[in-house]
Amino acid sequence: MSVTDFLRAKTEGRKLSMVTCYDYTFARLLSQSAIDAILIGDSAAMVMHGHSSTINAELELMRYHTAAVARGAGEKFLVADMPFLSFRKGVSAALDTAHQLMRAGAHAVKLEGVDGHDDVIEAMTQSGIPVMGHLGLQPQSVHAYGGYKVQGRSEEQAKEILRQARLLQHAGAFAVVLECIPVCLAKEITQELAIPTIGIGAGPHCDGQILVLQDMLGMNLDFQPKFVRTFSQTGRGVIDALDQYNTAVKQGSFPSREESYN
Repeated sequence: MSVTDFLRAKTEGRKLSMVTCYDYTFARLLSQSAIDAILIGDSAAMVMHGHSSTINAELELMRYHTAAVARGAGEKFLVADMPFLSFRKGVSAALDTAHQLMRAGAHAVKLEGVDGHDDVIEAMTQSGIPVMGHLGLQPQSVHAYGGYKVQGRSEEQAKEILRQARLLQHAGAFAVVLECIPVCLAKEITQELAIPTIGIGAGPHCDGQILVLQDMLGMNLDFQPKFVRTFSQTGRGVIDALDQYNTAVKQGSFPSREESYN
């Protein structure tokens, strides 16, 4: 998978599949799957470290997780999130951040929004750094929204997101994530843009979909947003396995003779 494959998939009408990943073990499993690409998301701050938002995902943390995934992902295409404000400090700072993430193993970077840093996106793409955009609900701006809320429901908001999508494409982005926007708006953006759209909570008309791996595996038992489908009950399976191990230890059936050394 490569940047050109993203564009080819849209041209050919082939849907793209992406999931997040933050560690070597899951990356090894994903390397054996048919998933098209992996996002090392700043959601690592929440999923892996228990923070309440993605703002805590600083560069060193993103480098750490990117390197771990890269060691296990094989030939999968890796996109790494740029941390909060790292692309708002000017072209030089943004290039340095992207450089570090790509040295850690990313093939592309993703950043949120476009207004105020479209020049940064242009400079990055002109420097050979593939950039994926992110519009709609932008988790790094959650405090500005007053919480995690669907975006683009009013006509004015919808026009604004469409304008931003056009600007992202003009700046050189090779794809754009559309998060938590109405189905009709996602369809309009997808039909207008030449670059592929990757939806999360944006309906079925996007060129591809992305989910947080732990969410779609049913590992987050107390978090089930409307847009997440659980394709496995891994979380419940892990708890059951731990309880079986606990019972075996306390009953003295583990370890057995076959599991012991002479």
